[in-house]
Amino acid sequence: MKTLYIVRHAKSSWEYDGIEDIDRPLKKRGINDAHLMSKILQEKIDRPDVFVSSCANRALHTGIIFSYAFKYPLANLKINKSLYSFSDGYLVKTIRALDDGFDSAMIFSHNHGINDFVNVFGSESILNVPTCGVVGIKFKTDHWKNIKKGKTFLIDFPKDYK
Repeated sequence: MKTLYIVRHAKSSWEYDGIEDIDRPLKKRGINDAHLMSKILQEKIDRPDVFVSSCANRALHTGIIFSYAFKYPLANLKINKSLYSFSDGYLVKTIRALDDGFDSAMIFSHNHGINDFVNVFGSESILNVPTCGVVGIKFKTDHWKNIKKGKTFLIDFPKDYK
């Protein structure tokens, strides 16, 4: 059995002129939502075996906040450049490439692929995963490369706690 938690990065800022998209920071609201959601999840679930983040500032910052809440060593937080890609299939490829020694994983990524992924691989239809939203899916397999349709068991959004 493999357990996956997909986290859409927290709310980011568009207020800085001339900043590259990859470098956009979290807004204050995003920082607050990341702290809120990470603390709530830390009480609900066991710490995932591995944390993997997009290299974008907003996703990485979200991943760092979650890492602190789960007491996951920052030195072990994996940064995956392909999670920043906006081409089809990047999220699936990243997940299928996870080491089978990890039975659970938390992935910090972006809207483009998250909505598609949770609807194709999960058992519940989700119209939109909002910023800092978390979806948990369990897969009946021992190998990440073999994931197919799984069972959605967790849908948590910041608005549910405000």
